[in-house]
Amino acid sequence: MKKLSMPATIKLQFDASQSFNSGGDHVRDGLSTVLRTGNNLWTGCDERTTIERLTLQADGSFGDHQSFELSNYLHLPGKEGEEIDIEGMAVSGNYLWVIGSHSLKRKKPRKCDSVPDQMKRLAKVKAEANRYMLVRVPILLEEQTGNYKLHKECPAPGAPETILRAAQLSSGKNSNELTEALQQDEHLEHYFRIPGKDNGFDIEGLTVVDKRLFIGLRGPVLRGWSVVLEIEVDEMEDKEGYLHLKPIAHGRPYKKHFLHLKGKGIRELRLLGDDIYLLAGPTMDLDGKIVIYRWPDAINHHTEVMLRSSDLERLHEISHGTGAESGKDKAEGLAVFDESTLLVVFDSPTDGRKVGEHAVLGDLIKVIE
Repeated sequence: MKKLSMPATIKLQFDASQSFNSGGDHVRDGLSTVLRTGNNLWTGCDERTTIERLTLQADGSFGDHQSFELSNYLHLPGKEGEEIDIEGMAVSGNYLWVIGSHSLKRKKPRKCDSVPDQMKRLAKVKAEANRYMLVRVPILLEEQTGNYKLHKECPAPGAPETILRAAQLSSGKNSNELTEALQQDEHLEHYFRIPGKDNGFDIEGLTVVDKRLFIGLRGPVLRGWSVVLEIEVDEMEDKEGYLHLKPIAHGRPYKKHFLHLKGKGIRELRLLGDDIYLLAGPTMDLDGKIVIYRWPDAINHHTEVMLRSSDLERLHEISHGTGAESGKDKAEGLAVFDESTLLVVFDSPTDGRKVGEHAVLGDLIKVIE
C-alpha cells in the first residue's frame, strides 16, 4: 500500500431548519454519498428523500445549506415519507443521477423489548418501493450565483429546442427494470431474497462515464469477489416518462465486472482521469477495514473483466470506530475534491468528528502526488 500523509479535514456546515427528518435524525449522522460540482458539494443521507447542496465558503469550509426534495422532481412510488436510501450520485452532462440501495431491510432488535419480541423483530424483512430508484434530474449552473441547481424540466444550455426532463428507470412493485433482469442472473439471482446488510443485494456506489453507468455493490461478495455492474440507459424517456436500459452484453442490459477486494464490498465509486477509485469495506454490519483502491485505466475496458487484487492499487486505509466507538465513523461517501484529492464522508460520525450542533468533518486524502 502506498504511503500517504494523514488526511486533512474539511467542515461541512448544515442548516438547523433543514437538517432533521421526520424521525428527528440529523442529516450529518447518516451521510451515505458525496459529490462535488464546482463550488458545490452534494450529499445524500440514507434516511431521507432529499439531497443536500452545500457551497464553498471564504474560509474553505462548505455551508449555505440548501435541501432539495426529490418528490418535487419525480414520482416516488413508496409511501409518503418513506426513505429512498440514497447510496450514490453522479453527474454526466446536464444530468444528476441518483440511485437507491435496491435492498431489502431487516428490522433491528430493540434492547428495551423482551427477548421474544427482539427475536420477532429480527425475523421481519421488508421491501420499500423508494429504495428501487435510479433517477436523473437536470442540473444547470446558474451564472449569477455560481451554484448548480436542480430542475424538473428546462431547455438545454445552448440548445433551447432540446428539453431536459427529470425521469426514472421503469419500475414495478419493489423492483425496476434492472433488478428484474438481475433476478435471472447466474451469480446474483439468489441474493435478492436476502437483506442488504446480510450480504444480500445492496447498491452503494455510482459513477458515470459518458453514457456508461458503473454501479458498485456492497453485496453480495462472492468468495471474496465484489461486483461492479455497468449499464447504459436510453437517452429519451418513453411516453409515460420512464427510462429504459439498453442491451449491452450478450443480449443482457448489463455487464458484470468482478474485483477481488479480499472480501470487502464497494461503498462508493468515483472517476478521476481514466481511473475509477473505489471505497471498499465490510458488506455486513461489522467493524472492518475500509480502504480506497484504484482501478487503473478502468474506462478503457469495454468487455467484462475479472480483476485480482494484484490488478488494483491499494491506496489508503480509512480509520473507523472501534472499541467504545464501534459502529461509528463508517466511511460511506467518496468525492473527487480536486485533480489529486478525494473527500471522504462518514455515516454515524463520532463526537470528535462533529462540530457544534450542525456541522461535521470530512477527510481530504491526497491520492496523486
